[in-house]
Amino acid sequence: MVADEWAEDFEQLVDLIGGTDDVKAVLQGLTGFAAGMMTRITTTNIECAVTLRRRKRTATIGGSSDRAVVLDRIEQALGSGPCVEALDSGVPVLLGDVLSDPRWPEYSSALLAAGVHSALGVPMTLGEDSAAVLNFFAPQPGLFTEQVVADAVLFAEMASKALRLAIRIAASDQRGNDLKAAMENRTVIDLACGIIMAQNRCSQNEAFDFLRRASSDRNQKLYAVALEMVNRVSGQQPTTAHFED
Repeated sequence: MVADEWAEDFEQLVDLIGGTDDVKAVLQGLTGFAAGMMTRITTTNIECAVTLRRRKRTATIGGSSDRAVVLDRIEQALGSGPCVEALDSGVPVLLGDVLSDPRWPEYSSALLAAGVHSALGVPMTLGEDSAAVLNFFAPQPGLFTEQVVADAVLFAEMASKALRLAIRIAASDQRGNDLKAAMENRTVIDLACGIIMAQNRCSQNEAFDFLRRASSDRNQKLYAVALEMVNRVSGQQPTTAHFED
C-alpha cells in the first residue's frame, strides 16, 4: 500500500474513535475499514469480521457484511479455524484454500458452502485481559499472498493502537461517570443527614444510622431514601423523619 492510503486509513480510524465512546461500535466500524483496505490491495471483494476476547469470553462483535458475521460465528461455535488459532497463538493464521488445506475440515465445508475459498485471521493486542482478531474472507484461493498478509498485519498493528486508545477512553469515561455518580449520591446522603441532625438535634452518626434503618425497613437504597427526604424539604413540605424513642 502507498503511504497516503495508510495515512487516510489512520485518519479514518482516529475519526471513528473520536465519534464514539462505545468500543463495540469502534470494532464494528473497524471491519469496514479493514475490508476496504484488503479489497484495495487484492482488487477483489474481501469481507471482514472481528472477534473479541475479554476475560476468557469470546464473541463475534461485528463484520463488514452479514455473511462475514455468520461465518465468524460458525467458527466460534466449532471452536476451531484460522481466527480461533490466531486468537490463541497471537500470530496470523492463513487458510489458503478450503479445497486443499486439510485443517479444520468442518469449517472449510461451511466456508465453501458460502462461496468463500480462503480465510485469514490476524490478531490484535488490546491489553492484558483483551484480544481481538480480524477475520478476512476471500472468494478465491491464493489472494492472501505473503505481501497481502504483511499489509494486513501492519493494518492490525495500527488498529490495535487505535483500539487500545478507545478502550482507555471508554474506561476513563466510565470511571469519571462512576466517580461523579458516587459524589452526587454522597452529597444527597450528607444533605439528608443534615436535615435529620437539625430536626432531631443528633450527631451525624446517629443521623446516618436513622437513614440506614429507614433504607432497610422500606427495602430501598440508602440514596433513594435520602433523596426523598431532601426533595420533601426542598419542596417546603413537612417531613416526618424523626427518631423513635
